Amino acid sequence: MAIKQAASLKSESGFTLIDLLFVCSLIGLLSTLAIPGLMRARGVAQSASAVGTLRVINSAQLSYAVTCGSGFYSPDLPTLGVAPPSAFQAFLPPELTTGSTFNKSGYTFSLTGTGLSGAPGSCNGLSAGRGAPGYVAIGDPIDPVGNPHFFGTNADGTIYEHSSTLSGVLPESGPSPAGTAIR
Repeated sequence: MAIKQAASLKSESGFTLIDLLFVCSLIGLLSTLAIPGLMRARGVAQSASAVGTLRVINSAQLSYAVTCGSGFYSPDLPTLGVAPPSAFQAFLPPELTTGSTFNKSGYTFSLTGTGLSGAPGSCNGLSAGRGAPGYVAIGDPIDPVGNPHFFGTNADGTIYEHSSTLSGVLPESGPSPAGTAIR
């Protein structure tokens, strides 16, 4: 009976501990090689999304100035979220205008503009004296270590990239003293 039992053990197939350890090691090695590339790709995608968002803000500001602001820009994001009386949609979607900042695709965005005392009121309810002759929109990464690309734009419509925030550096109009203009 013992001989019969030993023979049946040899005919059974399965994985040995060495097989399982080899597979786990191989998975670990492949993960180690793949993760840095995936993180770089994620950072590039987030940066591209940030540039796209700043382009949307530039377009919204231009539309606002031409159609509603009498040549003046919105001083903040919530103003761009109010539709003019004759329109069905605001200049920016609600998810971008709920506060002074918003987070999107790994970036925090903000918009500021200094009101001019002689600016007229706008068609969507902005009071007189609050319209801005220029503006600054900033896109800073939420994780600057993993994605060290900082972006900003102003009334000129040029988007700038820098290795640190452009907040407080970028003027409301004109070229930036820091960063590189991107297309």
